[in-house]
Amino acid sequence: MPATLRSFIGAAALATATALAAPSLQARTAAADAPVVQALEPLLAAEFAIQSGRLDDAARWYLEAARAADDIELAERATRIALLARDDARAAEALELWREQGGEGTRLLAAEATLAVRAGETRAARRHLVALLASPDNGWREALAVLAGGAGDPEQAAQLLEDLVDSGRMPGELQAWLAFGGLAQRLQQPGLAERLVDEIVRRFPGEPRVALLRASQLREADRDDEAREVLQSLAARASGDADLRLAIAYEYDALGDLTAAADILGRGPQDDQSYALRASLLARAEDKSALVELYGELRRGAARPDPQRRLLLGQMAEFLERHEEALEWYAGVPGGPQRWPARLRSANVLHELGRGAEAFDRLHELQADAAAPESARRDAYLLEASLHEEDGAAEAEMDTYARGLAEFPDELEILYARALSWERRDDIARAEADLRRILVIEPESVAALNALGYTLADRTDRYQEALELINRARAAEPDNAAIIDSYGWVLYRLGRAEEALVELRRAFALQKDAEIGAHLGEVLWVLGQREEARRYFEQAREIDPDNRALKRALEKTGA
Repeated sequence: MPATLRSFIGAAALATATALAAPSLQARTAAADAPVVQALEPLLAAEFAIQSGRLDDAARWYLEAARAADDIELAERATRIALLARDDARAAEALELWREQGGEGTRLLAAEATLAVRAGETRAARRHLVALLASPDNGWREALAVLAGGAGDPEQAAQLLEDLVDSGRMPGELQAWLAFGGLAQRLQQPGLAERLVDEIVRRFPGEPRVALLRASQLREADRDDEAREVLQSLAARASGDADLRLAIAYEYDALGDLTAAADILGRGPQDDQSYALRASLLARAEDKSALVELYGELRRGAARPDPQRRLLLGQMAEFLERHEEALEWYAGVPGGPQRWPARLRSANVLHELGRGAEAFDRLHELQADAAAPESARRDAYLLEASLHEEDGAAEAEMDTYARGLAEFPDELEILYARALSWERRDDIARAEADLRRILVIEPESVAALNALGYTLADRTDRYQEALELINRARAAEPDNAAIIDSYGWVLYRLGRAEEALVELRRAFALQKDAEIGAHLGEVLWVLGQREEARRYFEQAREIDPDNRALKRALEKTGA
């Protein structure tokens, strides 16, 4: 018997009509055991349900196929799809079948723990999580995933995490403690986070990564001065460790101390990446004097025609608004792959100088240059469209996209950029048409599935259709924060605010993003939790005050 029935089904077959696919599949399974043949129909139905974003139907058909074929991999998939669909009753059935067929190990334990958490069976959940921590196969990672994604709210996850710490069963490795400490912070449980950090410091004294976690925890608790003290204590150890310098710089960046971040990166040996990061930080800090000093340092070492260095110097000159110097550096890039971004940047500089006609001429030359790689020619169309957008020249922008697609038919990046442009102009029909064209070319494009599903959820009342598209994206990438946000948002639009809140909390825990924060704030506001909603609105404003979703949410709620 084959390892799994799904091996019979290719992506191409699933894209055709059942009438075309079924005979071929039946022919390939003619010699198989009777259970395999009996499972074929529900398996096909399950796969088509996945393609249609109907996760509840997919879970039902996968379970039927697993029972017919006595196939352990199908039982596991039925369990996972049912959990994703939040069909806990069917997930429990599939899990029992998975166990009966010999299932074991961390994945099965994690599924058991997730179901127990959702059912509010705290003792059972704790038992499964402790078993995961005891597993020699890095089971703590599965336990971490359960707490991050399976729990219904941060309080529940925090209580379970505290129980695990109290159990004395936490693994002895630093990486696990750091991960659980980070989870406590993401769950916005400062007391628990501090307790975990204290325990980590006790267990692993003198470890730089522990000090970094301490600084992060202090920053999250708005104890910025104490966080800076911790970072300063690490600075002396950073000169010989590039990774440590980068991590310290990240924390300074999160504190808003951009100049301090650039300073720490400047210690020890330098390369083009560290120079570029320092330049970017100083530019964001608007520290012109430090940026001029760094620019001078780099210029002294640019006598030889190093393409990467000259490209970097051109970018720094742009930061400093020394546009004529930037053009000289870009013109001096002698060759190699850096020549193409240098040509693109030079067009951008000309546009900044108000020499739009020259900028567009340069881009047209690159678009017509047969020696240029296709990616550079494609990017020339994308940049030209972007510059026309800056100019408010909507007709010229759309003409550029049309020319780009005439040159590169079905180019996904151009289609995607045009779809976003249509959406910004509130032309949802045309945005949808471009996203659907992407899905014809690449049916499993997660980005297009999520973008189209979110657009329909946010800008139309076609919520069920949006849910099916987002579910297809969720099936492919269940832990993607942007997709979880889309899922939460469509649940909210469907009137399922309590369910939406669970998903949006999870998305924000995975990624601090202004749009997710705005969505979370709006749902909390509607549910009457207005003080907490204001906190999320404020966090979203700190991340991106110009975010469109945030502005709409504030206007809608009156917050």
